[in-house]
Amino acid sequence: MKAIVCGAGQVGVGIARALAREGNAVTVVDWSTELVDRVVTDLDVRGVVGHGSHPDVLERAGAKEADLLVAVTHSDETNMIACQVAHSLFATPMRIARVRAQNYLDPAWADLFNTGNLPVDVVISPELEVGRAILQRVETPGAFNTAVFSGGRVQLLGLRLEESSPVAGSTTEQVMELFPDLRLAVVGVQREQTLFIPKANDPLLPGDDVYVVTESAQVRRILDIFGRTTEAIRRVVVVGAGNIGVYVARALERAGGVKVRLIEADKGKAEAAAERLKKTVVLHGDGLSSRIMHEAGVSKAELVVCVTNDDKVNMLSAVMAKREGAERALSLINEKAFEDLREPLGIDVLIDPRATTVSTILQHIRRGRITGLQSLGGGQAEALEGIALSTSPLVGKPLDELELPDGVALGAIVRGNKVILPCDEGKIRENDRILLFCNTALIPKVEHLFRVSLEYF
Repeated sequence: MKAIVCGAGQVGVGIARALAREGNAVTVVDWSTELVDRVVTDLDVRGVVGHGSHPDVLERAGAKEADLLVAVTHSDETNMIACQVAHSLFATPMRIARVRAQNYLDPAWADLFNTGNLPVDVVISPELEVGRAILQRVETPGAFNTAVFSGGRVQLLGLRLEESSPVAGSTTEQVMELFPDLRLAVVGVQREQTLFIPKANDPLLPGDDVYVVTESAQVRRILDIFGRTTEAIRRVVVVGAGNIGVYVARALERAGGVKVRLIEADKGKAEAAAERLKKTVVLHGDGLSSRIMHEAGVSKAELVVCVTNDDKVNMLSAVMAKREGAERALSLINEKAFEDLREPLGIDVLIDPRATTVSTILQHIRRGRITGLQSLGGGQAEALEGIALSTSPLVGKPLDELELPDGVALGAIVRGNKVILPCDEGKIRENDRILLFCNTALIPKVEHLFRVSLEYF
């Protein structure tokens, strides 16, 4: 596949890296010579310096032969025009644009993004994607990572294994013997800097980050068995009244049963948030102020969500919230270098909007019938959900006879409303939804599992 990525920022580089790693011909376009030089040096991609929406620049980037254009510059308008130019002048088959401004995404303008108007096949809103990711963490407060597949029937959980966990030191085989009616699949373990798929006799050690797949109905029990059960969330404090903070507060208002307080340092933003929110108490003040923290009731909050535009403010607010007595703290970060500070600082969850956006975009790019995707372990692995075609080598195979490539693990199969786990009996059928966990280097093989015959191997 030939792809053009407009924008050499963090998201653009993440997309380019993923596509280049899979053997695609990638060209990155950006007006900054410095950024283009850096991405060409670091990755096996071409670079073109210029404005991503200019016809001559796209022509130099190879738009006439491109199969895909992904526009993720910092300008919504540049992204949309790049898609328009790619469609009108070069007939680029697939066009994806990142759009931040919520005005464009209002349901009242639902017809804006179509071939007859603005020909954007997929619109990605980072704020909405990050907001949804935060809400998933709210629903599973004991997990540091969570992803929902098959319309909510299946969940993947990332769980830190503590010394006190009932299953610490046990193998996955022993866990299933201790809890024979437990329905889960342990698909991955990150130990220090290495992420691997455990064998049945591999012990799960304290300090491991364990990735498990289960039916949504069993999530609470699995959190309990892994020693990650926490009290239901009834009080939430949000620091930052930007698009993400307001989105999260409004969603919690609609869900009901949760008291929300929002802290915002900018008076104009605080007033605007107060107008948009019906039940949330909005406080104008500094999220790093102990007085404001106390006034917001942080000491009694089950969760504090720090989502300002400043990584350092987010992390320090999270640390202060934990010191004031908050049970859990979630911090938004854009700088990857800060990820290693999560554990030393005692922050429960870090959310990287770049990784969240990249996962969403890749889901729409993947070949085959990929219906869901989540990047894991800092990009070392992915969970992919796809639909098994009649030509797939998986169809007709009993679960205990699947010959998956090394580095690929079966998470779950969904057939209608039925969830089938690796411990169950049965065969894969055409049109089954299959959730696989794999090392990133094996993604091309996984894609082929969803679309080709056995001759591929």
